[in-house]
Amino acid sequence: MPETTLRSHLAYLLSAAEQAVNRGLAAALATEGVTVEQWRILRALSDGHGHSMGDLAAAVLMPHPTLTKAVDRRRVAVFLADRGGDLVRRLDAQAEEHHRRVEAAYGPQRTERLMRELARLVDSLDRSTVDLPARRPPWS
Repeated sequence: MPETTLRSHLAYLLSAAEQAVNRGLAAALATEGVTVEQWRILRALSDGHGHSMGDLAAAVLMPHPTLTKAVDRRRVAVFLADRGGDLVRRLDAQAEEHHRRVEAAYGPQRTERLMRELARLVDSLDRSTVDLPARRPPWS
């Protein structure tokens, strides 16, 4: 008989994994007073290109209205300020350290394999879901 607990569902396991990973990342980013969502925004903007709010919302996995509140204004294109670039460099160090802790706990090869497989899953589901808009930004 197949398992019928929540842990037998991929969507549940992915959500549980996201929460577990983000708990550690949130703790690392807290040293700079930045949330995981704010880090995603800063990281997406750090490429130096201006991005529309719609593209940015898709890139950082946030609903457009939530992003608008986080950015605190409606803009046609959003850019990272110089001060933000300095912060992103410090946050990258924290995020890289968090990634090393995940690798230490789960194993470097398993972590990289999991990341590749999750990226393939997202790509496959994006391609197979014709009636839903893709959530991936055009610059990724």
